[in-house]
Formats: sequence, C-alpha cells, structure tokens
Amino acid sequence: MTGTKMQGKRISCVDLIVTEVKLFSPQLFLLELSPMDGETLPECKPGQFVELEVKGCDQVFLRRPISVYYSDDRRLGLLIRVAGNGTEQLSKAKVGDRISTILPLGNTFSAPQGRRPLLVGGGVGLAPMLSLGTKLKAEGIEPIFLLGGRDAHAFPDLALFEETGVLHLTTEDASIGEKGFVTDHSILNEDFSDVYVCGPTPMMKAVAKWAKSKDLRCEVSLENMMACGMGVCLCCVEPTTKGHKCVCTDGPVFNTQDLLW
Repeated sequence: MTGTKMQGKRISCVDLIVTEVKLFSPQLFLLELSPMDGETLPECKPGQFVELEVKGCDQVFLRRPISVYYSDDRRLGLLIRVAGNGTEQLSKAKVGDRISTILPLGNTFSAPQGRRPLLVGGGVGLAPMLSLGTKLKAEGIEPIFLLGGRDAHAFPDLALFEETGVLHLTTEDASIGEKGFVTDHSILNEDFSDVYVCGPTPMMKAVAKWAKSKDLRCEVSLENMMACGMGVCLCCVEPTTKGHKCVCTDGPVFNTQDLLW
C-alpha cells in the first residue's frame, strides 16, 4: 500500500482482492473488495468514492470512479452500473482477482441539523445514501430513505436499507411502492430536519427545488463525468456561486444553495 496527501487528505493506492461479484441485472452489480491478509482499509466516509483500474480492455486507459456503498476496515462494497467498456470489464471480475484502487477520494456530507433526515436516492445514487444512512444509524439517528426508480428491478439489496432505517419507495410503473417520482411521494408532506440526495440529475434538481420550498438544507452528491479523480483534468467541473469547482476534489457533495440550479 502506498499513500500520499492531496489537499491535506490522506489517500492510498492499494491492490484489493475481489471477494464477491453479485449481478443484480445485466446493467447493475455489486463488487466487493478486501485488502490483503494483515492489512486494513482506510476509512471511507459517506459520499466519498474510489478509482478502480480496469485491466484486460485495450479501449480503457483511465480508472473508473465508483461511489462507496458500504465499507469497514476489511470490506469495501461498490454498487456499479454498466455504462461502457470499463464498467462492463469490471462486471467480469472473478473472486480472487486483484484490482488497483485509489481511495478515499472526495468530500463527505455535513452532519444533520436535526434528528429526522431524509435520504433520497435513485440508480447507483443509492450507494452513498446507504453509506450515509449506516453512519447516521451508528450515531443513534434513524434515517428515512426515499428511493425512486422505473420499476421494482431498480432496487437491489432492499434488505440493507430496511435494516438501516425507514424505507419508502416510488416506481414509475407502480410495481413497488407509490406510483410516480420521488417528489410525488406522500412522505414529503411530513416534516424533516435535513435532505440528502444522490441520483440522476433531474431527480436531484427536483428534490432540491422541493427542499428549497420547505426551507430545508439540501446536500447532493453529484455524478458528473470524471476522469482523473484528482482535479487535474478538469473533466468534472461544475459551475457554482463560488466559481467553477472540480466535483472530484471540491465535491462530490455540495450544498444546493451553492449550485446554479
């Protein structure tokens, strides 16, 4: 394991061992990694991500950024959507394979201002919401999850969310939960202390608009296209009220008041 500091943050480049590959669908899978015997993983906070090296594909040169789904000192779980050659190659990993990993990268969510936080997620944006919910539960705060998707197949590992907090679902086809988008769910008629979101941009913008109407602080974990993951290539720049920011280093978590939405 090698380590360095970037903007005062300790990051490591380490070979991790594949311990599980679980396919939820042709486009969505879980990749679980563990360190070598005798080693431990650095702490990965909710909202942070890792960069995975992709081997065996001549068309892929850059690492792939993946949000942390769950982690401890011996396990790192990653929820990955197949979106191109790189992630498709990662879906073919076998137990025992080694993957070069840079971690942890990015910032994390702010502590909740109250004891009734709402965590909204969709797609692979479910990953940072579970990670955050796990942390809140450990601190004695019960998170309220609101997850949205096209149909029931959009939600892998629902048991993990049910074990962590109170779970509410929406689907566009009404196959599970309430019909519609997350902003249509009846739970939004209740009171909350904070709002955290990760998912498709239209979802995040809609939730941010709702949160603003309720005068609630809202933080989002952006999913901008990334390349280097270290603020060098400027591929992931997001315009904000404080100038252009690199999502990989200044984020991926931002207060929606700072975004030009």
